[in-house]
Amino acid sequence: MNKEQRLDYLIKYLCEDSIQYKDMPVEKSEKRMVMRSLMNIRMPKFIPAEFLKIQDQFLQQESMEKGIISWKEIPHIGEQFGTKYEHAKKVSLWQGDITKLQVDAIVNAANSQLLGCFVPCHKCIDNTIHSAAGMELREECSHYINLKKKKDRYYEEPTGSAVVTKGYNLPCNYVIHTVGPIVQNMLTDSLRNDLRSCYYSCLQSAVDHGIRTVAFCCISTGEYRFPNEEAAKIAMTAIQKFLNLNSEKVDRIIINVFKGDDLEIYKQLIV
Repeated sequence: MNKEQRLDYLIKYLCEDSIQYKDMPVEKSEKRMVMRSLMNIRMPKFIPAEFLKIQDQFLQQESMEKGIISWKEIPHIGEQFGTKYEHAKKVSLWQGDITKLQVDAIVNAANSQLLGCFVPCHKCIDNTIHSAAGMELREECSHYINLKKKKDRYYEEPTGSAVVTKGYNLPCNYVIHTVGPIVQNMLTDSLRNDLRSCYYSCLQSAVDHGIRTVAFCCISTGEYRFPNEEAAKIAMTAIQKFLNLNSEKVDRIIINVFKGDDLEIYKQLIV
């Protein structure tokens, strides 16, 4: 199969697998968006091996075409900005699509259900990572949650914790999922502590799994409305404190930003 044939196969299967969209007409120009949407809304359940094989071939080809960037290609902040930030050689600031990064692990800002975003083609990082990794990622997260629910039927992943899964079709080996705090009205010390815990938990999980290179997204600053500048200060302080005790266990921590505003915020903190 070529790429177009794989896409047709995947859409056909996903449509037939869905009662609601079983007979949905698909325009040629919308095929890729339709595939992602159907992946996003599909609840975790059995996936045939043949489907996974073709899905993996499609997503891996797409990843190669999009471009893979090794952490070794990204300068540390000492080279970038001449900063005197402690452990500068261990930290990088990079703007772009986190699903392009070839690192040991990337961090996903997950929800407490830990199953990814079910909103079709939503622009949140959770949706982006699950869509690029493939449906195996939702399956592994579902397995983890179901094991927890055997002990507590109402279980939700706690805020500030971290869970490590495989990376599947991403160029990274692992995904570290963390549930960030949600800011409803005003920012509180409790919310600050929760965000701090996200960074510590992710970094400790990385060390525990032998993960030496990790890329952080901007946890909680999107849909969860944590103020960007405050979040950046917490991230930089948490990373520095962790490196004070664990520098030899980490090769590189990449702070990944997508928006220009976040890039400028981090630049000001670093310089």
